[in-house]
Amino acid sequence: MTNLDDALSEMVPSDAEGVYEPNFTEAESDLDRKINEHFAGSVVRKDLVKAVRGNAVVPGYVLEYLLGQYAASDDEETIQDGIDMVRNILAAHYVNRNEKVLVQSIIREKGKHRIIDRVTVDLNAKQDFYEASFENLDIKGVPIDANTVTQNQKLLVGGVWCICDIEYKPSDGPTEPWVLASLKPIQISSVDFDRFYSARTAFTTDEWIDVLVQSIGLNPEQFSRRGKLIALTRLIPFVERNYNLVELGPKGTGKSHTFSELSPNGALISGGEVTVAKLFVNNANGKLGLVGYWDVVAFDEFAANRRTDQNLVNIMKNYMANKQFNRGNQPLGAEASMVFIGNTSHTVPYMLQHSDLFDELPDSYRDAAWLDRIHHYIPGWEVSPIRSEMFSNGYGFVVDYLAEILHSKRSEDFSDKYQAHFSLGTDISTRDRDGIHKTFSGLMKLIHPTGIATSEDIEELLVYSIEGRKRVKDQVLRIDPTMRDNLPRFGYEDSQGVWHDVVTVEENQYPQLYRRNWDSDGVDSEATGGDLATYSEPPALLESRSMASIAPPLPIVPDGSDEPVLPDATTQLFEGIRDFKAGQTGVSYENVILPYLVGATQITIVDPYIRMPHQVRNVGDLLGLIALAKGPADEMVVDLVTSQTDKDQFKKDQLERLVALREASQGFGIALNVRLDDTIHDRSIVTDHGWRILLGKGLDIWEMPTNAMAEARQEFRRIKSDTTFTYARTPVEV
Repeated sequence: MTNLDDALSEMVPSDAEGVYEPNFTEAESDLDRKINEHFAGSVVRKDLVKAVRGNAVVPGYVLEYLLGQYAASDDEETIQDGIDMVRNILAAHYVNRNEKVLVQSIIREKGKHRIIDRVTVDLNAKQDFYEASFENLDIKGVPIDANTVTQNQKLLVGGVWCICDIEYKPSDGPTEPWVLASLKPIQISSVDFDRFYSARTAFTTDEWIDVLVQSIGLNPEQFSRRGKLIALTRLIPFVERNYNLVELGPKGTGKSHTFSELSPNGALISGGEVTVAKLFVNNANGKLGLVGYWDVVAFDEFAANRRTDQNLVNIMKNYMANKQFNRGNQPLGAEASMVFIGNTSHTVPYMLQHSDLFDELPDSYRDAAWLDRIHHYIPGWEVSPIRSEMFSNGYGFVVDYLAEILHSKRSEDFSDKYQAHFSLGTDISTRDRDGIHKTFSGLMKLIHPTGIATSEDIEELLVYSIEGRKRVKDQVLRIDPTMRDNLPRFGYEDSQGVWHDVVTVEENQYPQLYRRNWDSDGVDSEATGGDLATYSEPPALLESRSMASIAPPLPIVPDGSDEPVLPDATTQLFEGIRDFKAGQTGVSYENVILPYLVGATQITIVDPYIRMPHQVRNVGDLLGLIALAKGPADEMVVDLVTSQTDKDQFKKDQLERLVALREASQGFGIALNVRLDDTIHDRSIVTDHGWRILLGKGLDIWEMPTNAMAEARQEFRRIKSDTTFTYARTPVEV
């Protein structure tokens, strides 16, 4: 039996294997032509990074820097020549870790050699000089000029990718033979800001948003307007000083990609590697930490960090609120924004039912005062898992060019640009107002860098900013009821004096769960604005109802009677054999399978023929019914055992569809485990609450739909051949 991920990894080579060839035949879009017209020399085809990466494990911004030098064109011949040039540069100068001794030998034999490597610098206090270390080349103690360090202080913390000339000069003494002849950080030399602002006016708001989305490597056609805003929110920490952002969501949605690949001004560290000395200051030697040098410090896998350092939490809390930290008794300031990224293992309704939307954070960080410093909460569960078609083949800014633009905007403040058209509620606290302002300011700098926008565009960004801060505040109030005094009314008033409430998507979707832990005692409805949906007394929690209990009565027994099926212990479901005849209609999973699954927490489906697209869709239809039939906050496990197609041309497609189905199911409270077993033959469904269904010829029982109605509803499809379902009760293990 084979695991789905293992099978897919064997099928799809990694970036380090083979050579990706870009598609030059795809038609250039109108937007691509417009980008090249107004930003010639500062843009690059985003799919070219894969074409040049090969086995060079370097960030995307390094590769785009090189592509910007040699392939920043819309001419196919020039692009191909540029790709070849960059490949040759990487082949000749990039240092692979497993070839470090070979490269050291080349330097020795030639006397001098140019390399591309990550360089860090330390101060040798005993001998009073700076010394460089080369990560992949694995050499240390190389003297480096103090002026070079002063001009590139990020060398002192975290390291910088550089193009370096290394010389070999052995001596009789104990000194290292390596000499750093030259060092050039990989970054663009300058940006023409006047040209940037002038060119921006040639694009509509929609076009400019798509330009930015393509610049971070995503295909805007695959995202809704809200999805694009969520993607761009990840850029706000680069354009806004001291911005505190949280994104929690399922795995594989690209949360950390922005902070590892898309800017040389950000540092991404594992949540488990966070220490006071690394982040703020090392009191032993006075060395500043990451916040002193980087625009953004992002903590990856933050939710997985269960180690507690209360001193770190307290220092971080002070820094996030006041932009300061202490070195001994001396207060120091910094401008680094902080981003906290983590994976969720539960659905939104589950978290709302049992805890809160910060459920996955380590206990030491689920402190109401710490959380209240967060300016915006990105709802990561709204972000689809990354698929190949979601990556852009179009043109976008060279990452380093965009990074310089964003860095330059950090000194500006656009937080008041809405005030000519709208005003926030007077009862919104200073901290809530700051969170809204910083998000709004950041989005304005990104989308409307000149600060000029229509009232409609401003309203869209303001509503989104209010929602993100409200998501934070509502969860803080769940965790600490003592903070519910003087509840704010999140919303805004337009120029006509009309008030607009703002609610979060999950609040609107799960109102009975969103407010379930609110204590109505002490809530003054008049003080919170009268009939306010967000903080009114919560209604009685609705009992979970299944789709089977509210759907019209459907036949489930061979005689065709219309007895309704109710999901409770008293329901007498049919036991025995049921035959389905070729050409028969009126059969659906909803009326012949779903009633037997209601109430189960674990289901095993065995069918060797879940191979073709319509067969995978059949399973998706069944899982969708199961998701509707369970309570929204309930979670369950479905094990699917199937076999891999024997047709090589379809293997990858089958595996990718199953992976996509697994990821989609997770978002609706179903943990789908897929196992591949080429020895199975029988088809069945077994539940943990006592039912076994033998599926005869399996789940694929219908002819291909021939009309729109048949595509929409299984009942209008014809059974393709005689088959039999057998229903039997089985003992339940206690």
